[in-house]
Amino acid sequence: MGRGLEEHKVIKQNKELRCGFTTGSCAAAAAKGAAAALLLGIKEAKISLLTPAGIRLFLPLEDFRVSDNSVSCCVTKDAGDDPDVTDGIHIYAEVKKIPSPGILIEGGEGIGQITRKGLFLPVGEAAINPVPRKMITDAVQEVLDRSDYEGGLSVTVRTPEGEETAKKTFNPRLGIEGGISILGTTGIVEPMSEAAMVKSIETEMRILLAEGNGYLLVTPGNYGADYVKTHCGISGDNILKCSNFVGDTIDMAVNLKARGLLFVSHIGKFIKLAGGIMNTHSKEADCRAELMAAAAVRSGAGLKTVREILQTKTTEEGISLLKSEGILERTMEDLLEKIGENLSRRAYDRLLTGALVFSGGHGFLGQTKHTDLLWQKLKETE
Repeated sequence: MGRGLEEHKVIKQNKELRCGFTTGSCAAAAAKGAAAALLLGIKEAKISLLTPAGIRLFLPLEDFRVSDNSVSCCVTKDAGDDPDVTDGIHIYAEVKKIPSPGILIEGGEGIGQITRKGLFLPVGEAAINPVPRKMITDAVQEVLDRSDYEGGLSVTVRTPEGEETAKKTFNPRLGIEGGISILGTTGIVEPMSEAAMVKSIETEMRILLAEGNGYLLVTPGNYGADYVKTHCGISGDNILKCSNFVGDTIDMAVNLKARGLLFVSHIGKFIKLAGGIMNTHSKEADCRAELMAAAAVRSGAGLKTVREILQTKTTEEGISLLKSEGILERTMEDLLEKIGENLSRRAYDRLLTGALVFSGGHGFLGQTKHTDLLWQKLKETE
């Protein structure tokens, strides 16, 4: 018998990729296996676990450790073909009899602790997210229902590799200290999942909003963050990095009732927003030269200049060409007007949006309306 994922594969970039299972599935399966050994006297080689995705897994159990009133065992995380830093780590669950009724879930070695507001659990709690907690509870309750035991159980989740592994994750930035998080809303890892990346952006957004005044400074990545720290008179300690997911970031900010977003980006990414393209990855769309050429036409460029813009390979080349023709400022005003309109449209005017764009070779290129007000609001929290 396999693990239940043999038929579950995804196609990404023309390749067939294996799915895996989350740390939440590992913890729930280990807890169920330990509970069965403790209460039923059965040490399963594999344990059956129904995930929130509706996929039934059959996960191998390892390293049983038995005492009078507790049992622990582990499941080895398999992320499939996803480049997940937790792949291969060992997730243990120790199930112990306790006098009080109910199922108590705790974090042990290698499980992070929450130190900042804005996450799904209170400060001081073990970083075992709500869905995995429910998975663990349901799995253990299934064993309890088959036994004659009437007391309570504690479940302690741990991973020996957790503290070191966590250094390679977002946890230190999110204020989760000392280990990894036990995660997973479906129980299944989909390789190279954009949904997982967007979810990590949302998690950080929640923290920043809980600690701030409702206004967020957002950059696609390190390039924008470095520009902020060097040129904008603000520390940049609380920058939210949105990668290519500009539209999703706005949607989440609206849903979380943020008051404003200020984006700082290289023109190469944000020129796409002038065309309403809200995922800036090149695989989604790449019409940078066309958008620049259209703005140049509206700004008075001649046919020769437009043709030259359309032949450029980078926006830096295009910016240099516009400057040599004396129409850079007018063209940027045109582009930024479009960018501002599309940002506001995506936010349904339910929060204030603005953007500042720059280039590596020419520095500051311009900003949309509301940008100065957004800077003012952001500096209030410095």
